[in-house]
Amino acid sequence: MERHWYRHIPHPTAILLGMLAVASGLSHVLPAGKFERIVVDSRERVVAGSYHTVDSTPLGIMDMFMALPAGFKTASDIIFIIFASGIMFGFLERSGAVEHAVGALVRQLGMARRYVIVVVMTFVFGALGVFVGYENNIAMVPIAALLSLAIGGDLMLAAGISVGAITVGFGLSPVNPYTIGTAHRIAEMPLFSGAWLRSILCFVALCVLAWYNIRYLKKIAQDPVHSLGKDLEVKGLHLSKPIEAYRMTSAHTIALAAFAIVLAIILYGVFAHHWYINHISAVFCMLAILLGLLNRHSIQEFGEIALKSVSAVAPGAFMVGFATSIKVALEMGQINDTIAHHLSQALQGLPLYAAAVGMTAVQSLMNFLIPSGSGQALATLPVLIPVGEVLGLTRQTIILAYQIGDGLTNLINPALGGLIAMLSMCRVPLDRWLRFVFPLLLVLMALALSAVVAAVAIGYGSGE
Repeated sequence: MERHWYRHIPHPTAILLGMLAVASGLSHVLPAGKFERIVVDSRERVVAGSYHTVDSTPLGIMDMFMALPAGFKTASDIIFIIFASGIMFGFLERSGAVEHAVGALVRQLGMARRYVIVVVMTFVFGALGVFVGYENNIAMVPIAALLSLAIGGDLMLAAGISVGAITVGFGLSPVNPYTIGTAHRIAEMPLFSGAWLRSILCFVALCVLAWYNIRYLKKIAQDPVHSLGKDLEVKGLHLSKPIEAYRMTSAHTIALAAFAIVLAIILYGVFAHHWYINHISAVFCMLAILLGLLNRHSIQEFGEIALKSVSAVAPGAFMVGFATSIKVALEMGQINDTIAHHLSQALQGLPLYAAAVGMTAVQSLMNFLIPSGSGQALATLPVLIPVGEVLGLTRQTIILAYQIGDGLTNLINPALGGLIAMLSMCRVPLDRWLRFVFPLLLVLMALALSAVVAAVAIGYGSGE
């Protein structure tokens, strides 16, 4: 039988272990180096032109494996929000509220309109990415799983609707405070200026994703053998009754209302009081207890539901800690700044359009080393902005190239904790996700690079 390229994708743990080994090996090959950093608005920022070599600290075998517990420690907040959101959704799922809400929605719209449901929900989850954030939406992912299975899809479609849309929406958001906000502060530009081009790109990208999701649903509806969700565990995520049997009761409405109110509180906390992951985790835990009390669970049931929910999301939590160890290894070897410095040097001397495309490629590569969008901005933009201006690029174009490089490669970045966390919430392994999303990434990247070329052609943001 013909072996397709995706048949050669190793297990995600093997991918991450290989990346950790490569990071450790590079510490023996690349010179250690550092940029000088200053603190601006309570955050460290790289000083452009300050790169210098330092004494090498190559990683031995023990150091490489010491990076593993250090990675779990570094990612502890993301690991816990996976557990907290899993527990919260476990109690919500036990109440039956989400199942009945999804069943009632499908009953009202009918299976004939399932493609409309896919489009609408893709944009709903995309809007969550645009306006709410990334890890903040982890608890919403299982809702897409229930909905996808209810309309004849699979868990891969659920990941496309939720994880794909949240990632694209967040990555290309015109008003992303973590990436665009940080970049504009570094570039000393008006906050969220130039949003019109980024808004067009984000909207078109979500349209492409909605088309891709519908195409996949049609494909598996015609022949289930093409499903990438075959053999994935769907217990607790599928509708347990015929569609006609679903009705919303007062208890279901109260549980969903509590969930909606808590989401509103989280949004208020994020935007008004700068809440971050630990605050959201705490609120999820409180909601889990509230749902348990509303449904009159016994103390025994509280414990059983919590541990069962933890077991469902534990593989994803493990992968997040494993992925973070790669970043830790690069820092231990002091080669992350070295890589950023040499990549920026490679752009010098390129023609204008090639430099803009090359800057996007540089940011794409850096995203695998620094998965945090704001962290990547603080580490690379102070270096790349002067380089880009010497080449003739506007600051707005440089920021667009940075956003695309950071945002779109999030779709396939095994070192990104939030991606692994959300995939685990809809029980999709990374290797299957890569098979699903890689063709989409190529289309989106071609679209985004066209936007970068257009930005260069029109002198995007030259008057700002």
